[in-house]
Amino acid sequence: MSRHERFYRIDQLLNQHGVVSFETLQAALEVSRATLKRDLQFLRDRFHAPIVYDRDAGGYRFERGGQSAGPHYELPGLWFSAREIHALLTMHQLLANLDTGGLLGPHIKPLLSRLDVLLGSANDASEQIQRRIRLLTVGAREFQLDAFELVGSALLRRRLLAIDYHARGTDALTQRTVSPQRLVHYRHNWYLDA
Repeated sequence: MSRHERFYRIDQLLNQHGVVSFETLQAALEVSRATLKRDLQFLRDRFHAPIVYDRDAGGYRFERGGQSAGPHYELPGLWFSAREIHALLTMHQLLANLDTGGLLGPHIKPLLSRLDVLLGSANDASEQIQRRIRLLTVGAREFQLDAFELVGSALLRRRLLAIDYHARGTDALTQRTVSPQRLVHYRHNWYLDA
């Protein structure tokens, strides 16, 4: 595990568990006591991580609350919102189905692994997408990216979606609340099963 990977792992453990003992951090990172101490100090000094030792709780945690007079803490790298990650995972599924020759697959797998970590997905988000998004034909047609992103995010998070529905036959506009079940790409069009 590289030093930068250790930084991300420390950040993840503290965010997930709130308080983490020194021994737990050391075991998770598989490093010596001295290395862990250097990593924690480096995170504090260089990245302004508000990591404090909580004597009462018996471990390290992020200092929460209060006004921060110092610089904002953030690890370097690519940062995505949950909606952006869902959109990227959806695109992975689309590319996998379009890439029958397997030219892109090996290049996409590392990205998919990193996105799964960013999502904190213990229940295999990429496998959920493969089950929940079905491509029936190949083709490209323009659509509203913002609307597609919102629908895709609602689908993957299993959230209800409030929509304005336009009936072409009667030219009537109604408001509906739907439960997204699956996105289907059929004859150059996207459909939402709900």
